[in-house]
Parts: sequence; structure tokens; C-alpha cells
Amino acid sequence: MGNEPSNANNPNLDNLMESVGKLGQMQIDLIAGGIKSATEVFEPLSKTAIEIADNAVQSFSKILQDISSSIAQKQ
Repeated sequence: MGNEPSNANNPNLDNLMESVGKLGQMQIDLIAGGIKSATEVFEPLSKTAIEIADNAVQSFSKILQDISSSIAQKQ
């Protein structure tokens, strides 16, 4: 029984477990970085798209008001 290796005293197993933990943490960091980068890209694009849509709606509303006022003046 005294000749059996113990997992608690095996430095190779400790190194392996440490490496596996580091690899897992690196993958999590890569995913989090990718999500952050995607958010940083899409945030300005979405703001710009909303501003363009808002401007288009306001322009269309102004055109309708001008048409309505010109029709009202002719009557």
C-alpha cells in the first residue's frame, strides 16, 4: 500500500490540472472579449441606424404636413 502513488503528491497531475484550468480561463476570456468587441461595434451602428430612421420619419412627417397645409390653402 505504501508503494502506490498518491494523486495529491503527484506534481505532474498538479501541473496538468493547472494547465487545464488556464486553458479553460483563456477560452472564457476569449469569448468575453469577443462579446465585448461585438458590442462595441454594434452599439454605434445601432445608434446611427436609429438616428437615420428617426430623421426619415421626421422628414416624412414634415412632407405630409406641407402637403396637408398646401391642400388646405387651395380650398
